[in-house]
Amino acid sequence: MLLSLVLIVLAILGAPLFAVIATSAMAGFLREDTDLMVVAIELLRLADLPFLVAIPLFTFAGYLLSESNAPRRLVRLTGALLGWMPGGLALVALAACAFFTAFTGASGVTIIALGAILYPALKHDGYPDRFNLGLVTSSGSLGLLFAPSLPLILYGVIAEEPIDDLFLAGILPGLLMLLMLAAWSLWVSRGNDRPLKAFSWRELGAALRESIWEIPLPFVVLGGIYSGFFAVSEAAAVTALYVFVVEVLILREIRFVELPNVIRQSMVLVGGILIILAVSLASTNYMISAGIPERLLDLTASFVTSELTFLILLLVFLLILGAILDIFSAIVLVVPLILPIAYEYGVDPIHLGIVFLAAMQLGYMTPPVGLNLFIASYRFEKPILHVYAATLPFLLILAVSVILITFWPSLSLMLLSE
Repeated sequence: MLLSLVLIVLAILGAPLFAVIATSAMAGFLREDTDLMVVAIELLRLADLPFLVAIPLFTFAGYLLSESNAPRRLVRLTGALLGWMPGGLALVALAACAFFTAFTGASGVTIIALGAILYPALKHDGYPDRFNLGLVTSSGSLGLLFAPSLPLILYGVIAEEPIDDLFLAGILPGLLMLLMLAAWSLWVSRGNDRPLKAFSWRELGAALRESIWEIPLPFVVLGGIYSGFFAVSEAAAVTALYVFVVEVLILREIRFVELPNVIRQSMVLVGGILIILAVSLASTNYMISAGIPERLLDLTASFVTSELTFLILLLVFLLILGAILDIFSAIVLVVPLILPIAYEYGVDPIHLGIVFLAAMQLGYMTPPVGLNLFIASYRFEKPILHVYAATLPFLLILAVSVILITFWPSLSLMLLSE
């Protein structure tokens, strides 16, 4: 108990999460008089995990896209398709951010890369400043349920579930979130008296020609995965190679001298994920050998009597967890603990993964420590309390969507049953 309190205090004070997890695992094995070589073996076992190569490849591709002019082209293309509608620019922001976050796997990158384009454009179109700030801040994490999102891949690795099934399961819940925010955006924009921009075939053609190299990317990657032509790791390799050839060799928007910096930035994120994942394997092994999941199950059974009760408590727990822990750390720390309990109450592990990620997605914009809130405050030079107020309507709408996703399991599993 004393060691646990010390580790919690160290984590709060900013000690690296991997060091806290590794220390807890080693302390547990020492208490059971187990050779600590077990920890090293567990670290090496990371290399045998399926789909592991997909994480660095998708991350590298996403960072290449963010450093190129692809965000500007994406906004122009979606603007040509949707900008003529009432509230069209707000819909453009939602669609562009969701697409970009799905490929980069990081909401902060989306806010920084697309926010500089969308925030002033929304203001120029007459949208209220508070709405613009809330929309860009909340849209930054919308793509986490869409392939090839890194959190989806990481959950599949930890839970040992097919990643292509998780990709399919995230489509309808992700669309639900998008549609609910789109409906709110259209409602807010109803009072905008600015004349609508006429649809222009010429502008659409120009946007298509400008984006001709990026347009095939989602069709090749996702079509290859869903058709069974590519494995997920193969799709990641194709994505990284394609983006590299297009942005570096064909369009030449990223110079060779800039590549080391892009690689460093992307691999810092990957390294953080992998080292936490590695030590969490050792920690999970200890928890299983110590029977901790069974103890948690016995404790839970004393006040949880049904799947409904379990899902309610899980949702409350995840909403709190999302406000204090980043999504990658939460996956590797919490998923091994809640999976056995979810099995006991009949919760499908694929549905559990979608609920987990949807609820954690809210953590990016949940006060007091939501990551998107601080990034938006820094990026747009707004007081943090102003950002809190701007995102509140979006947070409430997304919370309703998460509740629907949680208690409507067929929404996640519908495409898998076909």
